[in-house]
Amino acid sequence: MHTRKRLMTVTGVAAAALAVAGLNSSAFAATTLSTGHVDVLDAEWDGAVFTLHVHDETNAAEYAPADAVLSVPAAAKVARPSGTQYGFLGTGAQVWVLPQDEATATAKNILWPGISTEHLATGVFANNTVQYKLGTVTRNGAATDDFSVYKVNGSTVDRYWDSGTTTSYKNKTFAVGGHDHANWAFEEPGTYKVNFTVTGTVGGVAKSATATYTFTVSN
Repeated sequence: MHTRKRLMTVTGVAAAALAVAGLNSSAFAATTLSTGHVDVLDAEWDGAVFTLHVHDETNAAEYAPADAVLSVPAAAKVARPSGTQYGFLGTGAQVWVLPQDEATATAKNILWPGISTEHLATGVFANNTVQYKLGTVTRNGAATDDFSVYKVNGSTVDRYWDSGTTTSYKNKTFAVGGHDHANWAFEEPGTYKVNFTVTGTVGGVAKSATATYTFTVSN
């Protein structure tokens, strides 16, 4: 059981207050998250609708995706792994990786990104599963094939999502009540806007929510 504090964001109560005051919500800067355990994909269900959050596990804080910037610093750079199973990481000599391994993330003082369904109860969704689907991905405003998420198990590489394909590696199913970690990879520096949708079926009806996540990758 996680103890969490919910932060008011400009997409919620604060936005309403700003509207009443006649102020522009853009005056509020997004919070940059650069280290610690952060669940990038964190879905919740209130009985009628989905919401997606960025959950900072380390500091027990929660953000709307629009109110968080996920930092990928130069310290995240690694030599591109060799082997044909890593061909989807492009042809460059290096790649920026937020790792699946906590010890590596801690040693580099970078984000340890998670994927969460732990706040979704069993007995609600068909097959007790939901799907996280990758949508559009841009780098510096242009569509890019430089983003992927993958998990390494020994010599096996399990590609979760990849912006470099037309239809493959776009949708992955997860059991509810779970938690996972994988490698989040970026092949070039820049500002990435990554679109994800969570979908689950309730009473034969598909329910979903979509959000855009911002990653800043530094050279």
